[in-house]
Amino acid sequence: FKCQVDIDLPREKVIELFDSVDNLKHWQDGFISFEHLTGEPGEVGSTARMMYEMNGRPMELIETVTVKNFPDEFSGTYVHKHMTNSMVNKFEWLASDKTRWTAEIEYTQLNGFMIKMMAFLMPGMFKKQTQKWLNQFKAFAEGN
Repeated sequence: FKCQVDIDLPREKVIELFDSVDNLKHWQDGFISFEHLTGEPGEVGSTARMMYEMNGRPMELIETVTVKNFPDEFSGTYVHKHMTNSMVNKFEWLASDKTRWTAEIEYTQLNGFMIKMMAFLMPGMFKKQTQKWLNQFKAFAEGN
């Protein structure tokens, strides 16, 4: 699935705000921490542990950066004990003060009966959460 948001800021400013781990707490609700694990931080091949609290439960994701081609793209894979997904983030210049962020997510593996049932019964829940974070980033970025 794809989600997108138009942000009323120049692309360079959007990238600056997006590329800062310190800003995750401002637009990803439930975010707890980011711990660099391997490689050059934020560069292709690097890994990090991202911790969240979702519905009162801790959730750990392992991020592997697969593409870092700013200002155009940042992509990665995200592994959780119940699922694996890839996320391609593209940043399109629309005007001197407007940027379109498009996020394309593909779930490549679902592990366990419950997560498979949730994905089958509520396929829009993953897209809804992603769009929520894009909208929250827009509000954060434009208010900064």
